[in-house]
Amino acid sequence: MDFQEFENKIVKITKMKLPGESVQFKMAPMERLAELKRIAYKKNTARKAGVLVLFYPSEKNETHLALILRKTYKGVHSAQIGFPGGKYEDEDATLKVTALRETEEEIGVFRDTISVLKKLTEVYIPPSNFFVQPYLGITSTNPIFKIQEDEVEELLEVSLAHFMDDSIKTIQVLSTSYAKNIEVPAFMLNNHLVWGATAMMLNEVREMLKELL
Repeated sequence: MDFQEFENKIVKITKMKLPGESVQFKMAPMERLAELKRIAYKKNTARKAGVLVLFYPSEKNETHLALILRKTYKGVHSAQIGFPGGKYEDEDATLKVTALRETEEEIGVFRDTISVLKKLTEVYIPPSNFFVQPYLGITSTNPIFKIQEDEVEELLEVSLAHFMDDSIKTIQVLSTSYAKNIEVPAFMLNNHLVWGATAMMLNEVREMLKELL
């Protein structure tokens, strides 16, 4: 889709009601996630993070979405697909500030060029004990990406047409940090498997875009 057309339509998302957990949980890799989220709220020991679902125009002015492949490291999110974003720091006034700061650091898109249109539904990630707050934003110019090489292995530029195609939905048998050989709902984007919290957040975005586009 031409980015100007997308930009004209996406602004209506500000008035839309969030689909919420019912849509996210369709892509949840475990059945007890809602219960674990409630327990985490009660304990109040989880850390917080902010991430950005960023849409932008390509060089050909087609609408794209930015995802990142994280580096391989000793941690539960090693070598996984995610959004630019990261852990809340004390100097961040809000989690939105966290998401914008980390996006600038990780993929080089300056925060003052991004319009944040929507605060999406928070996701809880049990293995790392994080509450992740996603935001949906757009930048109106084709970004000159500069990846943070010590944290980001690869930038994934996903076209809107590919993202909205139902053929990207799949079920994979995976071994996770909490279970072996379980069936996990996922998306196949640019030949990369996207599952877990990222897939949950993407599913909420897809649900809203289906109504708008």
